[in-house]
Amino acid sequence: MANNQFITVISILLPLAFLAAAATATAHEVPAKQDKTATVVVEGKVYCQSCKYFGSWSLTDAEPIPAAKVSVICKNHKKRVSYYNAFETDKNGYFYAELKDFKMTHYLLDHPLHSCHVKLVSSPLQTCNLLSNVNNGINGSPLRFENKVVFGKNYEAVVYGSGPLAFRPTNCDPEITH
Repeated sequence: MANNQFITVISILLPLAFLAAAATATAHEVPAKQDKTATVVVEGKVYCQSCKYFGSWSLTDAEPIPAAKVSVICKNHKKRVSYYNAFETDKNGYFYAELKDFKMTHYLLDHPLHSCHVKLVSSPLQTCNLLSNVNNGINGSPLRFENKVVFGKNYEAVVYGSGPLAFRPTNCDPEITH
């Protein structure tokens, strides 16, 4: 009878010992590495083209436009819009467009270099608000890989460039020839 009691006690204590050992082991394990959030960023500048270079792609003597709006449009490999958002430039005409919620359904065909473009939307300047196609600002300026990555805690952003883009002045006086 003592033998049966010993077997019963062992059969109860042995699984409890394994559970206690497993709980102790998991309490000292290194926490699982958190996934980094990777995002896509597009940056560039928006200018007002000088009347002197009207009709060309030159940005010599161009002035940056604060509060200008550009849009980033991405289309998937089926030519459907998969991402759209408008962004505003800062006081130096610079935009930093973080493409939150941008998703690629195909890792190669939907890559931002192939699927995304930046277009001019609006200028706050009454004297310089006509769209120009400098660097394809009307048709859609393609992205450039600039080998830039921004790292943060649990954050990584691949930065692409676009443009520079330009609006053109509404009134450019014809040059007077003598």
